[in-house]
Amino acid sequence: MNPTPILRLTDVSKSFGSTRVLSGVSFDAPSGSVTAVLGPSGQGKTTLLRLIAGFERVGDGRIEIDGEVVGSSDVHVRPDRRGVGIVPQEGALFPHLDVAGNVGYGLPKGSRDRIDEMIDLVGLSGMGSRRPSEISGGQQQRVALARALAPAPHLVLLDEPFSALDAGLRAGIRDEVIGILRGAGTTTLLVTHDQEEAMSIADHVVVLLGGVVAQQGAPTDIYERPASVEVARFIGDANLLSARIDGGTVGHVLGTQECDASPGPATVLVRPEQLGLSSDGVPGVVERRAYYGHDGTIGVRLENGEFVSVRVSVSELAPVGARVGVVMRGRATVFAG
Repeated sequence: MNPTPILRLTDVSKSFGSTRVLSGVSFDAPSGSVTAVLGPSGQGKTTLLRLIAGFERVGDGRIEIDGEVVGSSDVHVRPDRRGVGIVPQEGALFPHLDVAGNVGYGLPKGSRDRIDEMIDLVGLSGMGSRRPSEISGGQQQRVALARALAPAPHLVLLDEPFSALDAGLRAGIRDEVIGILRGAGTTTLLVTHDQEEAMSIADHVVVLLGGVVAQQGAPTDIYERPASVEVARFIGDANLLSARIDGGTVGHVLGTQECDASPGPATVLVRPEQLGLSSDGVPGVVERRAYYGHDGTIGVRLENGEFVSVRVSVSELAPVGARVGVVMRGRATVFAG
């Protein structure tokens, strides 16, 4: 039997006036796990985080933290009683306090040992007397993390915490922060619009589209077996091709495969890495070309007018205007209807 999750949401909904922002959101965050709530801007992610933290009241449904109901239509536990730490966007440090003062904010007097322990944990030993303006953006994020961890919370919430960092720093700081949280055994909920971020660090991904959970599962499940065309389009690079199901097979411009769905129109998903170039492939013309250093992609207009992105090695980066043949490896994901 699975242990009780640290965080459990059951059919959580929230409206502001006549506008429904969240509808029937349900998921668990097991102890010690990293869960990412992933979705475009304006899909209800921040509202969801605020409900969990206690900054907003639940409309319908139930939020439980460590087995206790902290939010429902008739229960609202104050934010400071929920055992939740928060790392907001850009860290939100107090500029008039030094690092130690920020880490210890909200702790009882006499907590110097705990403050020093947290400063050491995030790799900032010897910096306790510095002001936020005297440390880098990445170091500020670590201070914000230490502050969130200092009260030993049940759960830490990360609200787009790396979005303000330069691209060159973002991945490194992100990996450091998640490594610290995993090392501490802290249950973590990350809210982000960054697909790469969610897919690379989370154990469990909750895709939120239009205020509804469109799909949830392991990152590999979300990417390889998206539940809908909308999820497929949002997660990663997607080639979505028109198809038709008939006689136990589905056919599209790049081939056919077995399919037991009812006859009729369909859409198939083929990822760029499933495609390759071959002289005997489906003819097309290169319209786009992108070089990434380690590899690249070319955009090809196929003979039926459909457009596909193909991931290729640097040596295969054909110029715009070149005629190529495209072949598919493996199976497409089929969406009937």
